[in-house]
Amino acid sequence: MPHVRRFIAMVVLMGFFSSLFGCSKGDDAPRFVTEAAFQQNLAKQNEMSPMTLAELRKFGVAESKSLKLEFFFYTDTQAKAQSLATALKSLQYDAQAQPAAGNVQQFVITGWSTPIQMSESEVVSWTDKMCRTGFEHDAEFDGWGTSPE
Repeated sequence: MPHVRRFIAMVVLMGFFSSLFGCSKGDDAPRFVTEAAFQQNLAKQNEMSPMTLAELRKFGVAESKSLKLEFFFYTDTQAKAQSLATALKSLQYDAQAQPAAGNVQQFVITGWSTPIQMSESEVVSWTDKMCRTGFEHDAEFDGWGTSPE
């Protein structure tokens, strides 16, 4: 049994040294966006997109019109922000990551999509994709905007 105690002691010491030197498995790090927060935000964003489209209709934006959409995400590390910006760039979007102006512990990822058709089904589908892409990179999709012109 001494070898079992020695193994347990080594595991405990490894955990102790990991906490001292910041060497931990990435799985142990707390997420910026929990599963519950993601689900809540996904529902909220999918509910808000048709409302935003309704406002755009008042400015003459037809369902058949395609517009670039400005997007916003937040996360808690520069590495996550850069990873998300790279993923968005792979979709041919213009994307930048930078420290958030109002919170020094967060990073904002902003940019513009390629033109999206302004039908409810297309915009809600795009919104869903942005929420999920953000969650994959541990960032929260904070919404979108556009110019009617």
